[in-house]
Amino acid sequence: MSRILRTGATETLARAVEYHGFVFTQGCVARDATLDLRGQVSDVLAQLDELLEQHGTDNTRLLQAQIWLKRIEDRPAMNEIWSAWLPEGAAPARAVVQAELADPRWLVEIMVTACK
Repeated sequence: MSRILRTGATETLARAVEYHGFVFTQGCVARDATLDLRGQVSDVLAQLDELLEQHGTDNTRLLQAQIWLKRIEDRPAMNEIWSAWLPEGAAPARAVVQAELADPRWLVEIMVTACK
């Protein structure tokens, strides 16, 4: 049976789960909810870099991304930071939706799936 590796697991979630060479991250939100959108997106992408690195992969190996925005009109600003973070030619399949996030100060949440 294949091993499932859970990083930072609690009763309700794991920060990341690795199985058969795939890495599934939690939905990451800003560590500092007082940051503006650009600050929150940058922080979330830094967290994703850290999680992916812990599992021996990076943003060149992304397969899918799910992005939730508090305000869909923030999509162009988020896309600017997102596109600068992605290596050229490495964009994953992606969905972006407007959503009510768990803390009203959070402006963005991002979850990705990558392979090793």
